[in-house]
Amino acid sequence: MHYKLEVYPRDLHFKKPAGTSRGTYTTRKSWFLMLSSKDAPERWGCGECAPLPNLSCDDVPEYEEVLAKACQKFTNTGQIDIECLRNYPSILFGLETALLQFEANSFALWDTPFSRGETGIPINGLIWMGSYKEMTEQVAEKIETGYRCIKLKIGAIDFEKELNILRIIREQFSARDIELRVDANGAFSPNEAMEKLDRLAKFDLHSIEQPIRAGQWDDMAQLAATSPIPIALDEELIGCNTPEKKKELLSYIRPQYIVLKPSLHGGLYGGSEWLKEAEEQQIGWWITSALESNIGLNAIAQWCATFNNPLPQGLGTGALFTDNIDAPLELRDNRLWFIPESK
Repeated sequence: MHYKLEVYPRDLHFKKPAGTSRGTYTTRKSWFLMLSSKDAPERWGCGECAPLPNLSCDDVPEYEEVLAKACQKFTNTGQIDIECLRNYPSILFGLETALLQFEANSFALWDTPFSRGETGIPINGLIWMGSYKEMTEQVAEKIETGYRCIKLKIGAIDFEKELNILRIIREQFSARDIELRVDANGAFSPNEAMEKLDRLAKFDLHSIEQPIRAGQWDDMAQLAATSPIPIALDEELIGCNTPEKKKELLSYIRPQYIVLKPSLHGGLYGGSEWLKEAEEQQIGWWITSALESNIGLNAIAQWCATFNNPLPQGLGTGALFTDNIDAPLELRDNRLWFIPESK
Protein backbone atom coordinates (compact mmCIF):
# COMPACT_ATOMS: atom_id res chain seq x y z
CA MET A 1 0.00 0.00 0.00
CA HIS A 2 1.37 3.38 -1.02
CA TYR A 3 0.16 6.00 1.46
CA LYS A 4 -0.16 9.75 1.20
CA LEU A 5 -0.28 11.89 4.36
CA GLU A 6 -1.21 15.54 4.42
CA VAL A 7 -0.94 17.74 7.52
CA TYR A 8 -3.43 20.51 8.22
CA PRO A 9 -2.80 22.77 11.24
CA ARG A 10 -5.94 24.39 12.63
CA ASP A 11 -6.84 26.68 15.51
CA LEU A 12 -10.05 25.77 17.32
CA HIS A 13 -11.92 28.35 19.37
CA PHE A 14 -13.58 27.63 22.71
CA LYS A 15 -17.20 28.67 23.12
CA LYS A 16 -16.31 29.74 26.65
CA PRO A 17 -12.83 30.22 28.15
CA ALA A 18 -11.69 26.90 29.63
CA GLY A 19 -10.18 27.55 33.05
CA THR A 20 -7.54 25.27 34.56
CA SER A 21 -5.04 25.68 37.40
CA ARG A 22 -2.47 26.51 34.71
CA GLY A 23 -4.46 29.33 33.21
CA THR A 24 -7.33 29.73 30.78
CA TYR A 25 -7.59 28.45 27.23
CA THR A 26 -9.45 30.45 24.58
CA THR A 27 -8.00 28.69 21.53
CA ARG A 28 -6.60 25.23 20.88
CA LYS A 29 -4.20 24.23 18.10
CA SER A 30 -4.41 20.81 16.48
CA TRP A 31 -2.65 19.24 13.52
CA PHE A 32 -4.93 17.01 11.46
CA LEU A 33 -3.48 14.15 9.44
CA MET A 34 -5.35 13.14 6.28
CA LEU A 35 -4.35 9.66 5.12
CA SER A 36 -5.14 8.39 1.63
CA SER A 37 -3.78 5.98 -0.96
CA LYS A 38 -3.99 5.74 -4.73
CA ASP A 39 -4.24 1.98 -4.18
CA ALA A 40 -7.57 2.45 -2.39
CA PRO A 41 -8.99 5.80 -3.54
CA GLU A 42 -12.32 5.19 -1.83
CA ARG A 43 -10.67 5.10 1.61
CA TRP A 44 -9.42 7.88 3.84
CA GLY A 45 -8.41 8.32 7.45
CA CYS A 46 -8.14 11.34 9.70
CA GLY A 47 -6.07 11.58 12.86
CA GLU A 48 -5.54 14.44 15.29
CA CYS A 49 -2.25 15.51 16.87
CA ALA A 50 -3.03 17.88 19.74
CA PRO A 51 -0.32 18.48 22.36
CA LEU A 52 -1.36 20.66 25.30
CA PRO A 53 0.81 23.77 25.78
CA ASN A 54 3.02 23.68 28.87
CA LEU A 55 1.82 20.20 29.77
CA SER A 56 2.50 17.61 27.06
CA CYS A 57 5.94 16.03 27.02
CA ASP A 58 5.98 16.67 23.27
CA ASP A 59 5.13 20.37 23.51
CA VAL A 60 8.45 21.34 21.93
CA PRO A 61 9.48 24.19 19.59
CA GLU A 62 10.39 21.74 16.82
CA TYR A 63 7.02 19.94 16.98
CA GLU A 64 6.06 20.55 13.35
CA GLU A 65 9.47 19.35 12.16
CA VAL A 66 9.18 16.13 14.19
CA LEU A 67 5.64 15.63 12.90
CA ALA A 68 6.71 16.11 9.28
CA LYS A 69 9.55 13.58 9.68
CA ALA A 70 7.22 11.04 11.35
CA CYS A 71 4.72 11.39 8.52
CA GLN A 72 7.43 11.02 5.90
CA LYS A 73 8.79 7.92 7.59
CA PHE A 74 5.30 6.41 7.67
CA THR A 75 4.67 7.06 3.98
CA ASN A 76 8.09 5.61 3.11
CA THR A 77 7.65 2.42 5.12
CA GLY A 78 3.91 1.98 5.58
CA GLN A 79 4.61 1.40 9.28
CA ILE A 80 4.33 3.56 12.41
CA ASP A 81 7.68 3.68 14.21
CA ILE A 82 6.31 3.35 17.73
CA GLU A 83 9.68 3.25 19.48
CA CYS A 84 10.84 6.48 17.84
CA LEU A 85 7.58 8.19 18.80
CA ARG A 86 7.42 7.17 22.47
CA ASN A 87 8.39 10.72 23.48
CA TYR A 88 5.81 12.20 21.08
CA PRO A 89 2.51 10.67 22.24
CA SER A 90 0.25 13.15 20.44
CA ILE A 91 1.97 12.41 17.11
CA LEU A 92 1.75 8.67 17.73
CA PHE A 93 -1.95 9.03 18.56
CA GLY A 94 -2.63 10.99 15.38
CA LEU A 95 -0.88 8.44 13.17
CA GLU A 96 -2.47 5.46 14.93
CA THR A 97 -5.98 6.80 14.61
CA ALA A 98 -5.60 7.99 11.01
CA LEU A 99 -4.47 4.47 10.06
CA LEU A 100 -7.27 2.84 12.06
CA GLN A 101 -9.89 4.99 10.34
CA PHE A 102 -8.34 4.31 6.93
CA GLU A 103 -8.40 0.55 7.55
CA ALA A 104 -11.94 0.58 8.94
CA ASN A 105 -13.07 3.04 6.22
CA SER A 106 -15.38 4.42 8.89
CA PHE A 107 -15.53 6.48 12.07
CA ALA A 108 -16.37 3.14 13.74
CA LEU A 109 -12.82 1.99 14.45
CA TRP A 110 -13.75 -1.26 16.20
CA ASP A 111 -16.86 -3.42 16.18
CA THR A 112 -18.41 -2.84 19.61
CA PRO A 113 -21.91 -2.22 21.00
CA PHE A 114 -20.89 1.45 21.13
CA SER A 115 -19.83 1.60 17.47
CA ARG A 116 -23.03 -0.22 16.48
CA GLY A 117 -25.09 2.43 18.27
CA GLU A 118 -26.47 -0.07 20.78
CA THR A 119 -25.13 1.57 23.94
CA GLY A 120 -23.58 4.82 25.07
CA ILE A 121 -20.50 5.35 27.23
CA PRO A 122 -21.31 6.83 30.67
CA ILE A 123 -19.30 10.00 31.21
CA ASN A 124 -18.71 12.47 34.01
CA GLY A 125 -20.01 16.02 33.85
CA LEU A 126 -16.98 18.34 33.99
CA ILE A 127 -17.17 21.56 36.00
CA TRP A 128 -14.59 24.03 34.74
CA MET A 129 -12.73 26.34 37.08
CA GLY A 130 -14.32 29.76 37.38
CA SER A 131 -15.93 32.05 39.88
CA TYR A 132 -18.06 30.60 42.67
CA LYS A 133 -21.21 31.68 40.81
CA GLU A 134 -20.03 30.17 37.51
CA MET A 135 -19.13 26.85 39.10
CA THR A 136 -22.37 26.48 41.06
CA GLU A 137 -24.35 27.29 37.90
CA GLN A 138 -22.40 24.62 36.00
CA VAL A 139 -23.14 22.06 38.72
CA ALA A 140 -26.87 22.77 38.62
CA GLU A 141 -26.88 22.52 34.83
CA LYS A 142 -25.03 19.18 34.80
CA ILE A 143 -27.30 17.60 37.41
CA GLU A 144 -30.40 18.88 35.61
CA THR A 145 -29.07 17.41 32.35
CA GLY A 146 -28.93 13.98 33.97
CA TYR A 147 -25.31 13.48 34.97
CA ARG A 148 -24.79 11.13 37.90
CA CYS A 149 -21.02 11.65 38.12
CA ILE A 150 -19.72 15.20 38.51
CA LYS A 151 -16.05 16.15 38.29
CA LEU A 152 -14.96 19.52 39.64
CA LYS A 153 -11.65 21.15 38.84
CA ILE A 154 -10.46 22.75 42.06
CA GLY A 155 -7.50 24.85 43.13
CA ALA A 156 -8.24 28.08 41.28
CA ILE A 157 -10.59 29.91 43.63
CA ASP A 158 -10.69 30.13 47.42
CA PHE A 159 -10.62 26.63 48.93
CA GLU A 160 -13.45 27.47 51.34
CA LYS A 161 -15.66 28.39 48.39
CA GLU A 162 -14.79 25.14 46.66
CA LEU A 163 -15.73 23.23 49.80
CA ASN A 164 -19.00 25.11 49.88
CA ILE A 165 -19.84 24.00 46.34
CA LEU A 166 -19.31 20.40 47.42
CA ARG A 167 -21.38 21.03 50.54
CA ILE A 168 -24.29 22.37 48.49
CA ILE A 169 -24.25 19.25 46.29
CA ARG A 170 -24.11 16.86 49.23
CA GLU A 171 -26.95 18.64 51.03
CA GLN A 172 -29.16 17.68 48.09
CA PHE A 173 -27.63 14.46 46.81
CA SER A 174 -25.99 11.55 48.62
CA ALA A 175 -23.03 9.64 47.22
CA ARG A 176 -25.52 7.03 45.98
CA ASP A 177 -27.28 9.69 43.91
CA ILE A 178 -24.30 11.70 42.63
CA GLU A 179 -20.70 10.49 42.43
CA LEU A 180 -18.25 13.35 43.01
CA ARG A 181 -14.71 13.49 41.67
CA VAL A 182 -12.31 16.40 42.05
CA ASP A 183 -9.19 17.28 40.07
CA ALA A 184 -6.65 19.50 41.77
CA ASN A 185 -4.20 19.56 38.82
CA GLY A 186 -1.35 19.61 41.35
CA ALA A 187 -2.63 22.72 43.13
CA PHE A 188 -1.85 21.62 46.72
CA SER A 189 1.58 21.79 48.33
CA PRO A 190 2.79 18.58 50.02
CA ASN A 191 2.65 20.33 53.43
CA GLU A 192 -1.02 21.27 53.13
CA ALA A 193 -2.31 18.35 51.07
CA MET A 194 -3.32 15.98 53.88
CA GLU A 195 -5.24 18.64 55.78
CA LYS A 196 -7.14 19.55 52.61
CA LEU A 197 -7.79 15.90 51.79
CA ASP A 198 -9.23 15.39 55.29
CA ARG A 199 -11.62 18.30 54.77
CA LEU A 200 -12.60 17.14 51.29
CA ALA A 201 -13.26 13.62 52.57
CA LYS A 202 -16.32 14.83 54.48
CA PHE A 203 -18.15 15.03 51.16
CA ASP A 204 -17.88 11.34 50.21
CA LEU A 205 -15.69 11.88 47.15
CA HIS A 206 -14.98 9.09 44.71
CA SER A 207 -11.41 10.27 44.08
CA ILE A 208 -9.07 13.21 43.69
CA GLU A 209 -6.79 13.59 40.68
CA GLN A 210 -3.25 14.82 41.15
CA PRO A 211 -3.50 16.56 44.55
CA ILE A 212 0.14 17.72 44.36
CA ARG A 213 2.23 18.51 41.32
CA ALA A 214 3.92 15.72 39.41
CA GLY A 215 7.48 14.60 40.11
CA GLN A 216 7.22 14.35 43.92
CA TRP A 217 7.10 10.57 44.12
CA ASP A 218 7.87 10.25 47.83
CA ASP A 219 5.16 12.72 48.82
CA MET A 220 2.64 11.26 46.39
CA ALA A 221 3.32 7.72 47.60
CA GLN A 222 2.73 8.87 51.18
CA LEU A 223 -0.57 10.47 50.20
CA ALA A 224 -1.69 7.40 48.26
CA ALA A 225 -0.99 5.25 51.32
CA THR A 226 -2.74 7.47 53.86
CA SER A 227 -5.28 9.68 52.08
CA PRO A 228 -8.93 9.33 53.14
CA ILE A 229 -9.81 9.89 49.45
CA PRO A 230 -8.59 7.55 46.69
CA ILE A 231 -5.75 9.15 44.69
CA ALA A 232 -5.82 9.18 40.89
CA LEU A 233 -2.70 10.03 38.89
CA ASP A 234 -2.93 12.10 35.73
CA GLU A 235 -0.08 14.59 35.09
CA GLU A 236 2.19 12.20 36.99
CA LEU A 237 2.07 9.81 34.04
CA ILE A 238 3.33 12.36 31.52
CA GLY A 239 6.83 11.62 30.31
CA CYS A 240 6.89 8.04 31.64
CA ASN A 241 7.02 6.59 28.16
CA THR A 242 8.68 3.17 28.51
CA PRO A 243 7.14 0.01 30.00
CA GLU A 244 9.90 -0.08 32.61
CA LYS A 245 9.24 3.49 33.76
CA LYS A 246 5.49 2.90 33.89
CA LYS A 247 5.93 -0.16 36.07
CA GLU A 248 8.39 1.68 38.33
CA LEU A 249 6.06 4.64 38.83
CA LEU A 250 2.97 2.57 39.65
CA SER A 251 4.92 0.20 41.91
CA TYR A 252 6.44 3.10 43.85
CA ILE A 253 3.45 5.39 44.28
CA ARG A 254 0.70 2.72 44.37
CA PRO A 255 -2.21 5.03 43.47
CA GLN A 256 -5.78 3.82 43.65
CA TYR A 257 -6.47 4.96 40.06
CA ILE A 258 -4.79 6.28 36.94
CA VAL A 259 -6.48 8.57 34.43
CA LEU A 260 -5.40 7.88 30.86
CA LYS A 261 -5.27 10.47 28.09
CA PRO A 262 -3.89 8.95 24.89
CA SER A 263 -2.62 12.29 23.52
CA LEU A 264 -0.55 12.75 26.69
CA HIS A 265 0.23 9.24 27.85
CA GLY A 266 1.59 7.31 24.90
CA GLY A 267 -1.08 7.17 22.24
CA LEU A 268 -3.19 4.02 22.03
CA TYR A 269 -0.13 1.77 22.13
CA GLY A 270 1.38 3.39 25.22
CA GLY A 271 -2.05 3.73 26.82
CA SER A 272 -2.57 -0.01 26.49
CA GLU A 273 0.76 -0.54 28.26
CA TRP A 274 -0.47 1.64 31.14
CA LEU A 275 -3.73 -0.32 31.36
CA LYS A 276 -1.97 -3.67 31.37
CA GLU A 277 0.44 -2.59 34.11
CA ALA A 278 -2.34 -1.02 36.20
CA GLU A 279 -4.46 -4.16 36.04
CA GLU A 280 -1.49 -6.34 36.97
CA GLN A 281 -1.02 -4.14 40.05
CA GLN A 282 -4.79 -4.04 40.76
CA ILE A 283 -4.98 -0.29 40.16
CA GLY A 284 -8.24 1.10 38.78
CA TRP A 285 -8.42 3.36 35.76
CA TRP A 286 -10.58 5.38 33.43
CA ILE A 287 -9.97 7.14 30.12
CA THR A 288 -10.21 10.86 29.47
CA SER A 289 -10.02 13.06 26.42
CA ALA A 290 -7.75 16.12 26.51
CA LEU A 291 -9.52 18.97 24.72
CA GLU A 292 -9.34 17.34 21.30
CA SER A 293 -11.75 18.12 18.49
CA ASN A 294 -14.41 15.57 17.57
CA ILE A 295 -11.84 13.70 15.47
CA GLY A 296 -9.67 12.88 18.48
CA LEU A 297 -12.68 12.50 20.77
CA ASN A 298 -14.28 9.90 18.51
CA ALA A 299 -11.06 7.88 18.32
CA ILE A 300 -10.68 7.91 22.12
CA ALA A 301 -14.33 6.95 22.63
CA GLN A 302 -14.03 4.10 20.11
CA TRP A 303 -10.92 2.80 21.92
CA CYS A 304 -12.52 3.25 25.33
CA ALA A 305 -15.51 1.18 24.24
CA THR A 306 -13.32 -1.87 23.61
CA PHE A 307 -12.61 -2.29 27.34
CA ASN A 308 -16.12 -2.42 28.88
CA ASN A 309 -14.99 -0.39 31.88
CA PRO A 310 -18.14 0.31 33.97
CA LEU A 311 -16.81 3.53 35.53
CA PRO A 312 -17.94 6.87 34.10
CA GLN A 313 -15.27 7.98 31.65
CA GLY A 314 -13.86 11.49 31.27
CA LEU A 315 -14.83 11.97 27.65
CA GLY A 316 -15.75 15.30 26.13
CA THR A 317 -19.15 15.99 24.65
CA GLY A 318 -18.13 17.56 21.35
CA ALA A 319 -19.51 20.92 22.46
CA LEU A 320 -16.32 22.75 23.44
CA PHE A 321 -15.55 24.63 20.25
CA THR A 322 -17.40 27.06 18.01
CA ASP A 323 -15.68 25.55 14.97
CA ASN A 324 -15.49 21.85 15.82
CA ILE A 325 -15.30 19.21 13.11
CA ASP A 326 -18.38 17.10 12.47
CA ALA A 327 -18.31 13.53 13.73
CA PRO A 328 -21.16 11.08 14.41
CA LEU A 329 -21.23 11.61 18.17
CA GLU A 330 -24.20 12.61 20.29
CA LEU A 331 -24.72 13.36 23.98
CA ARG A 332 -27.84 11.89 25.54
CA ASP A 333 -28.31 12.55 29.24
CA ASN A 334 -25.04 11.34 30.82
CA ARG A 335 -23.82 9.12 27.98
CA LEU A 336 -21.84 9.68 24.80
CA TRP A 337 -23.37 7.85 21.85
CA PHE A 338 -22.03 7.02 18.39
CA ILE A 339 -24.39 7.26 15.41
CA PRO A 340 -23.56 4.46 12.94
CA GLU A 341 -23.39 5.47 9.30
CA SER A 342 -26.08 2.97 8.29
CA LYS A 343 -28.64 4.53 10.61
